[in-house]
Amino acid sequence: MPTTRSVPHGELGRFTDRVVLITGGGSGIGRATALAFAGEGAAVVVAGRHLDALSSTVRSIEDLGGRAAAVPTDVTVAEDVAALVRATVDRFGGLHVAVNNAGLVGPPAPVADLPIDAWNTVVGTNLTGVWLSLKHEVAHMRDNGGGTIVNVASNIGVHGRRPGLAAYAASKAAVSVLTRAAARDHIADNVRINAVSPGATDTELSLRPGESVADRDTRIRGTVPAGRVADTSEIATAILWLASDEARYVVGTDLVVDGGTTA
Repeated sequence: MPTTRSVPHGELGRFTDRVVLITGGGSGIGRATALAFAGEGAAVVVAGRHLDALSSTVRSIEDLGGRAAAVPTDVTVAEDVAALVRATVDRFGGLHVAVNNAGLVGPPAPVADLPIDAWNTVVGTNLTGVWLSLKHEVAHMRDNGGGTIVNVASNIGVHGRRPGLAAYAASKAAVSVLTRAAARDHIADNVRINAVSPGATDTELSLRPGESVADRDTRIRGTVPAGRVADTSEIATAILWLASDEARYVVGTDLVVDGGTTA
């Protein structure tokens, strides 16, 4: 099964005394990112639909000596997202960084054969969910001194396409464009917004139905110039850099992390 490595607790401390909100924080890239932020001193709120997975992330952070909380949330529901931001501020006293990572791929199908329910589910989660998250995160941040937001897009979208993934590609391309539009809208509010576009990464989403990790690695090896999938910690590293003061002049960028696949 895919594994998650984290930044060792306290290694850099770039986010000491910061409060970080991560959607889709129960597994994969979201979980790795939560652990990495916690390892650098942040208090972390993880949100998503599956409380058991979120609670597992929280326990791992607490085992590192960090502070974390889980807030079950459906990012497609406006009231849920508004409540999530309120819960974050109530629990830890603020919101300084948000990572909008919740997303799904959906069933593969050519455009003409894609069921409307599948389209609505993918676009609702990947695009509307990010927009709703941005809306409520930015509203809080601009009234409280600013903040930083990283949206998780994909190298499938603006940067590349694959047969059968039209809904996913369209939604993730829209996330990239939404990121840039929001960045221009709100940098004057001291809210800095960017995106990261991962390629194939060691998560459940990288596995085709019935495929083993070994079979996936063999398949990926011939399609990625770097010759392997990314570890989730490598995507987390990019997200933390975009969220850090080291990237304070980076506004509205879409950082591709895909081993050269779309170079």
